[in-house]
This record gives sequence, structure tokens and C-alpha cells, in this order.
Amino acid sequence: MDWFWKYSFDQMLQPLLQNGSLHIVMPDGEKRIYGDATGKPILVCIHSMATVRKLALSPELALGEAYTNGSLTIDGDDLQSFLAMLVLNVDPAGANRVWWQKPVIKMRAILRGLKQNNMVPQARRNVAHHYDLSGQLYDLFLDESRQYSCAYFKDPSDTLEQAQEQKINHIARKLLIEPGMRVLDIGCGWGGMAMTLAQDYGANVVGITLSKEQHAFATERAKRAGLSDRVDIRLCDYRNIDEQFDRIVSVGMFEHVGLRHFDEYFTTLRNRLSPEGIALVHTIGWSRASKDTNPWIAKHIFPGGYVPSVSETMAAVEKAQLWATDIECWRLHYAYTLRQWYDRFIQNQDVARNIYDDQFVRMWRFYLAASEQTFRHGYQAVYQFQLSRKIDAVPLTRDYLYLRPDQTLSPLVRKKRKPDLVTLSGIPVPPNRKRRPAITPHKGAAP
Repeated sequence: MDWFWKYSFDQMLQPLLQNGSLHIVMPDGEKRIYGDATGKPILVCIHSMATVRKLALSPELALGEAYTNGSLTIDGDDLQSFLAMLVLNVDPAGANRVWWQKPVIKMRAILRGLKQNNMVPQARRNVAHHYDLSGQLYDLFLDESRQYSCAYFKDPSDTLEQAQEQKINHIARKLLIEPGMRVLDIGCGWGGMAMTLAQDYGANVVGITLSKEQHAFATERAKRAGLSDRVDIRLCDYRNIDEQFDRIVSVGMFEHVGLRHFDEYFTTLRNRLSPEGIALVHTIGWSRASKDTNPWIAKHIFPGGYVPSVSETMAAVEKAQLWATDIECWRLHYAYTLRQWYDRFIQNQDVARNIYDDQFVRMWRFYLAASEQTFRHGYQAVYQFQLSRKIDAVPLTRDYLYLRPDQTLSPLVRKKRKPDLVTLSGIPVPPNRKRRPAITPHKGAAP
């Protein structure tokens, strides 16, 4: 049967790889060349026929597993160039896929709602799979504050520490935080955002996470900084919060909500937000039609994860009766972030190998490199959705986001910049206008 799987592999790869120069050495030593011979040739060796078979049937899953277990190797271990070539060639709509893979892709898309049913117990298990790994691991490649989300680069040469600090400050300005405000940080990670908002902006922050490791680390971190009275880290699900807040921030968490829970998530945001409040959701998103989560990522890295399209997100925002007061697309920022994470991880991979093993190191390298190339050459970006319950919750223009470091937006100026609500006849809308009641979560929502 070896001839059959070699033939199937060839039929799969020929229409897929139209650009570049990929040289593949089969397990029996036969060499095959794919692409249009442009660019630097990349040499890949496949060491077993079982790997050839798996790649022909399910390349998205098999490629990462083959690289991880060593049954596929790249000359010079040039993983970044190899994955860049693949991302640049693969049609996200699947038009250049071999015929037997197309029904599988369609079926995954149909079943994605079932796979995204992240009820509270499943959400806890999904979070534990990734975020309850050794804290030492994350120290190997994250910045000092452990920001595990896209940084904000004012210049590509910015250091990771600069870019992560700029990200937090940019978000704080969008939230128009004033001293004493109550802020809910959904998916607070190791507490970096909560600490900065409390220490630098005077907010009282409730941070929530489902990760026991993150909860313990962030709680101790706030205690050491003397901020326990203003930073309250809780081990709970966002659906179990029943208080109201002046501001809500959620960075890198919406990707874990699950497609079936989008309506529930934004309805919860609205109900937890004060009438004058502002929320900000920072999430990875597709700039094209959404598709099912990569099966290797779903199995080995982020079980239950799902990257939404802007249209899927906005459909849920609209159902929750929230104003999208600002939508910002961060192009390439995550590619820059991931490259710095990748470089730091490579520098410390011997330490990671001592914590886990060589296969884990190879898996993590593949995860970071594949993610970078997707943001660099694919159709993913980071989106920030600024949301409010009222049309006049934020200033009329966006200039308040780009003040110089020595400038601040005083409460008086903020008040003057708020839009005036008037009727068509010029009569101001009464301030005690009846407010809409809280929205009841959609049928089937978790308690």
C-alpha cells in the first residue's frame, strides 16, 4: 500500500503548493519537488509511511504531530520559513484542497457549534489544559508582567516590555478609567492588567480566572505589591458574577468562550455593566469568513478554543443591545509579539526541556511559529471592541486615545467632550429617561 499513500500524498500536495520550492524526501529515499521553484528551497524529510498516510488524510492535525514526534524534520530546522510557505499557499476557503479532504472540512465546520459547547465544567478543563502548566514555562518567553496576549507596537523595534505596557495604557484610555471606579477583568491571567489599572489608574479591580495557577500567582502578586485592598482575584466563571461594574475589560479570553455561548457572553457583559459603563473586548478574529479551529491547535494547545469573525462577534453584540462605540483592527501586532515570544523561547528551550521533555519543546515551537505565520501571512488579526450601553458613554471623537504621555483627560474635559443628547426639536433628553432592563440570558444559558 506504500505506493497508494505516496500517490495520495502527491495528489494532496500538488494543487496545494503553487508557490515556493518544497523538496520532500520520502521514507524510502525518493525525492519529490513541489511548487514553482521560486525562493529558497526548503528540504523536508518524512521518516515513516504512517506519517505520509496521516498527512494525506488530515494534514492540519498530522503536520504538527509529525514535527512534534520527530517523524518529520526540516533541514536546518527552519520551521518559520516552512510554515510561512504553507500559510501563503493554502486557500482559507479550501478551494485548492484535494477532493477527499473537502467533505471533512465541511463536516468540521458544521459540527463546530457542538465542539464549542463550553459549559462551566468544560471551560474549567479547557483552561487547565493550557494555563495550569508550570509557571516557569511562561517566564521563559513572556514579559515580566506575564502578559499572554497581543502587545501594541508603536514601532516594530519596540521591546516586548514596551509594547505590552503600551497595550495596557491604550486599553486604559479606551476605558476612560477614573480613580475609584470598579473594574471587572474577565480572564485576568496572572494579574498584570489588574495590577496596572489599580496602581497607575486608581481603579478597584475584580479579576476572574478559571486557572488555579493564575489565581494563586495573581493573588500573591497583589499581596506583595500592597494592593490586596484594590485588586480582588477570584477563581470563578464570568457567568457566576452578579455585581455591576463601571468598566469591564476582557483581553484574550473571548477566544475561549465557545461559539454557542457568544450571545450569553455579551448579554452577561451588558448586565454586569453600569448604565454609564464602558467595556472593552480584545480578541483574535478572522478578517474573512470564519472556519473551524485548526484540529492540532484544538487537540494539543487550546481545547474548546474558537477564533470568531467580526460578523459573528457583532451579531452577538447587537443581540445584547450594546453600542459598538469603537472597533479597532490591530494588523501584524500579534506577529511581532509572537516573534519575540518565539525568540525568547528558543533562547530558553533547554530550560523548557528540563521542565518537560524534547517533544513538548518541539510542540511549543510549532505552536508559536505557526501562530506567528498565520498572523503575518494569513487572515487573522486582533480586534478591540469598545462597547457601551448608552450612545453617549464615550467622547464624540477618538482623539482622547492619543494624548501625549504628559497629557491627561480631566473629568471636566471628559464631561465637555461627551456628546449632547437632544431631540430633533432641540430639547435635551431628560436625564431620568427610563432605562432598559437587564436582558435575560438566552434559553439554555448556564446559571
